[in-house]
Amino acid sequence: MPKGILGRKLGMTQVFDADGRAWAVTVVEAGPCPVVARRTVARDGYDAVQLGFGPARPRRLTRPLLGHFRRAGVEPHRLLREIRWGEGAPAEGEVVTCAIFQPGEFVDVTGRSRGKGFAGVVKRHGAGRGPMSHGSKYHRRVGSLGGSSFPSRVFKGKPMPGHMGAERVTVKNLQIFATDPERNLLLIRGAVPGPRGAALLIRAASPRHARGKR
Repeated sequence: MPKGILGRKLGMTQVFDADGRAWAVTVVEAGPCPVVARRTVARDGYDAVQLGFGPARPRRLTRPLLGHFRRAGVEPHRLLREIRWGEGAPAEGEVVTCAIFQPGEFVDVTGRSRGKGFAGVVKRHGAGRGPMSHGSKYHRRVGSLGGSSFPSRVFKGKPMPGHMGAERVTVKNLQIFATDPERNLLLIRGAVPGPRGAALLIRAASPRHARGKR
């Protein structure tokens, strides 16, 4: 069943299972997330819920956004995201917690990857370098960009230096190791995008993707 929650990455650690094996897990503060708006097929053409996460200062929000929260009867929040939901979707004003997930379930985690600033082709695309001897004068430069008289242009998609990282990334099919509803914590096996404190969108993985995983 499609479902999801918003959260914040706290960091990584390792935990032990019942057999004494160590697993690397990411600790995520998931929720509580109030339902700010409900999307329906009759009115909007699709089924979804809009969740809020993280308290916000009212003076940092616009008046229309404050009215949006006031209509739902919830406090202002910094992050707003829509999540497709199956049957039994929560109504406006209800609160979604990490209790919607159980250990062993598979999830898709979406976040913004770490920003690495401006990078050259060697670091950004794994390009080869030139000779490192003193007289080479060609070490980590881009190199040839294409033909000269034909086609007289650079093809789209040519690997070039530029801004690296800070992109929307989704890591699919991660397994939930444990949940702690009292402290709003999820322990997810493996790594998730972003640095500590990064905002995350956690959705239930498709059963087709989760089949056969351990």
